[in-house]
Amino acid sequence: MLTIASDVDALARFGRALADPIRCRILLALRAAPAHPADLAESLGVSRTRLSNHLACLRDCGLVVAVPVGRRVRYELADHRLGHALDDLRSAVLAVQTDAHCPDAADKDCC
Repeated sequence: MLTIASDVDALARFGRALADPIRCRILLALRAAPAHPADLAESLGVSRTRLSNHLACLRDCGLVVAVPVGRRVRYELADHRLGHALDDLRSAVLAVQTDAHCPDAADKDCC
């Protein structure tokens, strides 16, 4: 049985990952299919260095894994349920309020 602290930690890690639009786009791309970093960088329109930093964050959060494929590395979601969670979360947020706009992250009273 999970403790409340571990539940909160897991949700906080997921929240930190989703707090950045590039990381959201990476997770959504990997939900569709595993990908190599060069392909992800090109499809998302970000530099490889920037993508690498975001992939490291997602790995540290335990949300993606690097799978060696020959001399290259392919990234994929750490668990297929994360893809379902992303779909469910997106659907729930859109169902609740479609015209909401989150205040600037710099607003200390928000989130």
